[in-house]
Amino acid sequence: MANTRLDMAKERLQAYYQAELAVLSGQEYRIGTRTLRRADLSEIRKAISELERQVQQLENQAAGNRSARARRIVIRDL
Repeated sequence: MANTRLDMAKERLQAYYQAELAVLSGQEYRIGTRTLRRADLSEIRKAISELERQVQQLENQAAGNRSARARRIVIRDL
C-alpha cells in the first residue's frame, strides 16, 4: 500500500511540475472569443512543496527509515 501511495504522490507531483511550466509559459491566453486562465502560481508551488515533502516521507518509510516523530520524555527523580 505504501508503494501505491508513493506512486500516486509522484504522479501528482509530476502533474504539478507540468502545471507550473504551463503557468510560467503564459498565465492567460485567448483563442477567438474564448479565454483560458491558468491556476495561481503560488498555489501550485505550495502544492509542489507539500508533495515533495510527502514523497520524501513515503520514500523513507519504504526504505525502512522512520520519520522523525515527537516523543515524550518523562524525567523521574528516583
